[in-house]
Amino acid sequence: MYLKLNLQFFAGEKTERATPKKRQDSRKKGQVAKSQDVNTAILLFFVFILFIVIGGYLKNIMTSMYQKTFTEYINWEVTHANIHQVFTETTIEMSKALAPIMGIAIVAGLASNFLQIGFLYSTDPLKLKLSKINPIEGAKRIFSARALVEMVKSILKIVVVGVITFSILWMSKDEMLMLGGKDVTASLAFFGYTTVLMGLASSIALLIISVIDYSYQKYDFEKNIRMSKNDVKDEYKNIEGNPLIKSKIKEKQRQIAMRRMMSEIPQADVVITNPTHYAIAVKYDEEKSDAPYVVAKGVDYVALKVREVAKANNVMLVENRPLARALYDNVEIGEIIGEEFFQAVAEVLAYVYKLERKV
Repeated sequence: MYLKLNLQFFAGEKTERATPKKRQDSRKKGQVAKSQDVNTAILLFFVFILFIVIGGYLKNIMTSMYQKTFTEYINWEVTHANIHQVFTETTIEMSKALAPIMGIAIVAGLASNFLQIGFLYSTDPLKLKLSKINPIEGAKRIFSARALVEMVKSILKIVVVGVITFSILWMSKDEMLMLGGKDVTASLAFFGYTTVLMGLASSIALLIISVIDYSYQKYDFEKNIRMSKNDVKDEYKNIEGNPLIKSKIKEKQRQIAMRRMMSEIPQADVVITNPTHYAIAVKYDEEKSDAPYVVAKGVDYVALKVREVAKANNVMLVENRPLARALYDNVEIGEIIGEEFFQAVAEVLAYVYKLERKV
C-alpha cells in the first residue's frame, strides 16, 4: 500500500518537459516566456537614439514656442477666441514634437515583443478570473519566490541607473558649473547631450539586465508548464484516443473487412490450399484485369472459414502447398498475382476449368 501511494505521488509530480501540444495550448492562452524589461530597455534605447537624430528639430519647436509665448501671446487680451487659438497652436506644436517619439516607441514596443514571442494574439489574459482577486492567491503571489526575484531585480535596476546617472553628472560637474557664463543655446546643447548620454548608458545597462531576466523568465515558464507522467499519458489518450476504444474500432474494422472478403469468395474460380494452414481464393476476369487476382486469403482459423465458404458455394479447392504459401506471402487481397506465379496459377485454373466442363 505504501509503495502504491509512493508510485502515485511520483506519477503526479511535474517532472516531464511540456509536450508540443501543451506549449501550443499555453501560447493560445497568452502564457509565454517574456521579459517586460526587454521591452523597456529596447524602447528607451531607440527613443534616445531618436533624440540624437531629431534633437535640432525638437530644439527649434521648443524655442519657437518659447519665443512666441513671450513676444506675442503675452500681449494678447484674455478672450475666449485668443485662449482657443493659443491652445490650438500649442497642441499642434506639441503634437509635432511628440509624434516621432510616440511612433518610435510603438515600433520599438512591437519589435521587442515580436523578438521574444513572435506574433501572438490572445484575449484570454483579459478575461475576468476570480482567482485574480482571491486574497489568498494574492498573498501567495506576494510572498512567492517570483515576487522576491522581482523585488531584487527592481532594486538592482534602481541602483544601476542611479550609479550611471550620478557618475555622468559627476564627470560633467565642472562644465555644469560654468553654464552661468554661456548662452541659452550652449546650455541646451549641454543638457541635451548629458541627458542623451545618461539615457543611452542606462538603456544599455537595462538591456544587459533584461537578457538575464529573460533567461530567468524562460526558466520559470518552463518550470510552470512542466507535466506529470499522468498528464503526458492523459494528453496522449486525448490525442490518439483511448487504447480500449481504438482496439474495439480496429476489431470492428477487421470484422467488416472479413465479411467483405468472405462475400467475394463465392465469385472466386478456385481456392488454393496448404491444405490446413493457408487458403487463397483466386479469380480470373478478363474484363477487370489481364491476369488472375486474389479475392481472399487467410491462415489457420481464417483459412478454415475461407474453405467453409468455398465449399458452401461450390468453389473448387485445390491443394498446392508451395503455391499457397508463396501467394499468401507475396500477394495482397485485390492485387494481381506476380509474373513468377503465372505458370503455376494458370495450370491450377486450367485444371479447374477442365473439371468444371466434365461436370
